[in-house]
Amino acid sequence: MTASKSSRARNARARTQASAAGGGTAVKNTGAARSGTAARNGNASRNGTAAQARTGAARTGAARTGAGRGPRTLEVPDETAQRGPAPWLQIATLALALAGLGVSIYLTIAHFTETALAGCSESGLVNCTKVTTSPESYVFGIPVAVLGLAFFVFAVAIMSPWAWQSARREIHLARIASLVVGMGFVLYLIYAELFTIGSICLYCTSVHAITFLLFVLTAVAAAAWGLNPGAPWKLSPSRPAPEPS
Repeated sequence: MTASKSSRARNARARTQASAAGGGTAVKNTGAARSGTAARNGNASRNGTAAQARTGAARTGAARTGAGRGPRTLEVPDETAQRGPAPWLQIATLALALAGLGVSIYLTIAHFTETALAGCSESGLVNCTKVTTSPESYVFGIPVAVLGLAFFVFAVAIMSPWAWQSARREIHLARIASLVVGMGFVLYLIYAELFTIGSICLYCTSVHAITFLLFVLTAVAAAAWGLNPGAPWKLSPSRPAPEPS
């Protein structure tokens, strides 16, 4: 009996130890499995985050590349870009310059051919012959008619739409300077006619009037569109055109 009980007790203790050993192993195996799973999940999460970051960077780079190298869309303004002063002023100044050129050509021909000017009186206050043959009809030994012809040849070129629309500032400054000199010469000739010669010439007076009108229109253009009216400006019905720089 005693030996049997002792044997049973030893068997029971052996079973208990075996169970405890098996349980520890299971716990260890379970912990290892959980750790491996967590490690794999962490690595997968990091890999996924890195992949998303790379994808986002690739998309951003593609967007930048598309923005830098893709076709560009030019915005077309609603307002019409213009150059030079108003078209009516360009046409008016060119017409006046051509008229002055025509009169100057006629006066130059009459001077060298010594013919009487058509439709001009030969007596009284209006006496074209007296004016065109006076000593004051020469300046520095050059006939005034020739000087007028040279002035209006230059005026036709400088009053053309091409010159008005040019962006070269010196062209517009040359226009203003030439008309200032022309107006000074006109004032001298008017003084000579009225106070020295005592007579006036209708053709000369017409040239003086044309020069004065060109001077006024050029001054208006400079006041309204600046000293460089050839610079682009916007034509807008809602607001006046800004002065070009």
